[in-house]
Amino acid sequence: MSGVPSEIGHARERFLDLVGELRPALHRYCARLVGSAVDGEDVVQDALAKAFYAIALESEPPTLKPWLFRIAHNTAIDFLRRYEHSRVERRDDLDETTAAEPEPAVDPAAVRASLASFLELPVRQRSAVILKDVLDQSLAEAAEAMGTTIPAVKAALVRGRAALRAQVPAVRPTASIDPDERARLERYAALFNARDWDALRSLLSEECRLDLVSKAARRGPGVRGYLDRYAAETGVRAAVGVVEGRPALLVFTATSGGRPAYFIFIDWSGDRVDHIRDYRYAAHVAADAEIEQLSAGDAPATT
Repeated sequence: MSGVPSEIGHARERFLDLVGELRPALHRYCARLVGSAVDGEDVVQDALAKAFYAIALESEPPTLKPWLFRIAHNTAIDFLRRYEHSRVERRDDLDETTAAEPEPAVDPAAVRASLASFLELPVRQRSAVILKDVLDQSLAEAAEAMGTTIPAVKAALVRGRAALRAQVPAVRPTASIDPDERARLERYAALFNARDWDALRSLLSEECRLDLVSKAARRGPGVRGYLDRYAAETGVRAAVGVVEGRPALLVFTATSGGRPAYFIFIDWSGDRVDHIRDYRYAAHVAADAEIEQLSAGDAPATT
């Protein structure tokens, strides 16, 4: 029995490698469906956990892409119902009537639309527009993912596109965070950029939790070794910012340009770090997240 956990772990790694190429597209879909890049990644992780369990029950290997999108769609709908973020139509409410055929080309308005814009659409319209216009799937693929018919997808697509075009752009308020929270993050970023790893380790609480999103989780003394990976890297710096309204460290690399490569959420207990949620292994989340940088961050020290 002692070998079972290791075997399961290896099987999970093989499964994640298998679905790795599809993961960014799954996230783009789920993030727009639930209106949040961060929540969208949680939905993707939940969907992949369900898929890992379900694939062992399949009598024949499924066609991976449509099968995963179907699981992700259902998982996102469950998320929306659970948190009451949106009215979710029952499948038997799907309306297959439409006054016109959808335009064959991808609608540029949908590609440019913010995550919040999609939340203004009913869920079936939201799904159809994301799958067709953002992810460039066929009507048949969209119908399979949504568990409905091609005529229903066409109807939802026409209405969803029209609703997106009619939206008035919202005025985004300037991001702000609690001054004490900002001071703690500024200190963490300064120590990170100075590569003072011992000082950073001293900030960790004894029971600090670490989530390397989509990769691993640790707790307690083992978290201290997490900083060793950063100690071995150069050209990485951190700045304070806001991700979807939440204070965060924005991480820049030598190749990330003007936009952060990924971000890190840090929860505090007083002045000690209680929880780190690091998205370095889920960098695709930063591509869709609404991010605002509040500080430049010091240049990293050279070695």
